[in-house]
Amino acid sequence: MGGQLAGEIASAMAVDVLRDHLERGAAAGEALVGNVDQRHSPTANRLASGIRRANQVIHAAGKSKAAWRNMGSTLVAAQLHDQRLAIAHVGDSRIYLIRGGSIIQLTDDHSLVAEQQRQGLISQAEAERSPLKNIITRALGEGPQIEVDLSDLDLIDGDRILLCSDGLTNMVDDRAILAVVGAEDDPQRACDTLIATANAGGGRDNITVVLVYVAAAGFFTGLRQIFSQGR
Repeated sequence: MGGQLAGEIASAMAVDVLRDHLERGAAAGEALVGNVDQRHSPTANRLASGIRRANQVIHAAGKSKAAWRNMGSTLVAAQLHDQRLAIAHVGDSRIYLIRGGSIIQLTDDHSLVAEQQRQGLISQAEAERSPLKNIITRALGEGPQIEVDLSDLDLIDGDRILLCSDGLTNMVDDRAILAVVGAEDDPQRACDTLIATANAGGGRDNITVVLVYVAAAGFFTGLRQIFSQGR
């Protein structure tokens, strides 16, 4: 958001601040930013705290340089703990659960067309064609405070968790994502295939994909990221 360069700077800030906040919290019990939501796990609340801190940093940075004005970022984060998945997010980057041959979106997009869909004003098909589909209603950097959505999920053996930016989901629909992730037992190859499919469809935006496969022997992950380079 705020131009490609500023958007990439904001995204990098978000990741760095969140990582540092989580590491310091684990090591020294650093105080949480914002209120604790008792409906959700301590892990999810720590993720939300890190996202709030990232928002503060990005918002302040956006006021410090003219080139960074109005910069922002979406952010989706998940943490595995004792066979549970804690989730926190802002914006329209998504987390999916692939389980038993089905794909379930675990996050709600913070976008204008998604809100119109939730209110029953437009259909899924109309949302996909809407010229307003890229309007985000919530993002890091917009103000000194941010509302973060939280959730927790019990995991089972065989679950596959996908985190992705809209660079993927704008180009590849849920059925195609399910076909790739459900059929590929190597998460890295699945990530590569998803990126290639998005690029074949036009690849108009930066694409980030993270996959986690849950198995009795442990967790297996893949990561793939490609930048649009101005496309």
